[in-house]
Amino acid sequence: MRQIGHVALDMDGTIYSGASLFNDTLPFLKLLDQLGIGHTFLTNNSSKNTRDYIEQLKQMGIVTGADQLYTSTQATIEYFRADHSDIRRLFVLGTPSLGEEVEAAGFTLTRDDAGDPPEAVVIGFDTTLIFSRLCRAANWIKAGKPFITTHPDRVCPTDQPTILVDCGSICAALEQATGRRPDRVLGKPDPCMIRGILRRNGLLPDQIAMVGDRLYTDMAMARQAGALGVLVLTGETTAADVSQAKLPPDLVVKDLGELAEELRREWDVPQTRS
Repeated sequence: MRQIGHVALDMDGTIYSGASLFNDTLPFLKLLDQLGIGHTFLTNNSSKNTRDYIEQLKQMGIVTGADQLYTSTQATIEYFRADHSDIRRLFVLGTPSLGEEVEAAGFTLTRDDAGDPPEAVVIGFDTTLIFSRLCRAANWIKAGKPFITTHPDRVCPTDQPTILVDCGSICAALEQATGRRPDRVLGKPDPCMIRGILRRNGLLPDQIAMVGDRLYTDMAMARQAGALGVLVLTGETTAADVSQAKLPPDLVVKDLGELAEELRREWDVPQTRS
């Protein structure tokens, strides 16, 4: 822990749940600043764009900038630029915010129209899902267009009495309808997300900790990238899930408050938590 120079912080289920900021989040961020440890907010949730997240965090009392955010939408945009620079026309099954960010990056969004074919299909976490657009996406996928998804999460954490059907579940429906699996799944656990943060901050893998609430995305990505994996039990994963995991995380803590205690011990900072 002493060699950690940067923390990649998952958002949903780690620093907040739904609209509720966890009590330990602001003290934890203050401690990171005190220790000179940088941080980046990292999320698979592609229903919001960078501007939306900056505003959301501001409303919760966290002031941040675009350089401290890394989303699965950004990872998807970078994927097309690096690996498919010839593709510019995309059918995006996602929220208007997702579409705006993709369009601002220079891509053309095709309409829900058989006469407006895309060069690839992108599936995101679509909280505005329209049945005709789901069918249009299935049609283009069945026709053989590249099938890219922003992230694999099956559900999105929430503090409300409901289940938020996330991108992975939408893709499962498309797989059943078309007989095709996605050609590429971006976002966590793809290690490119951490590698992007490492490049941005000039760090080595053993200098970054990935803190998140999911085994199959956050912890899997940390392992693949060679980073320290810290699981918090404030989101999807339970202690029972950890006990059954074939590859357990490097560290498991109840919440960010307990992780702060670990950091204080390593850095010999007086304990303040009761």
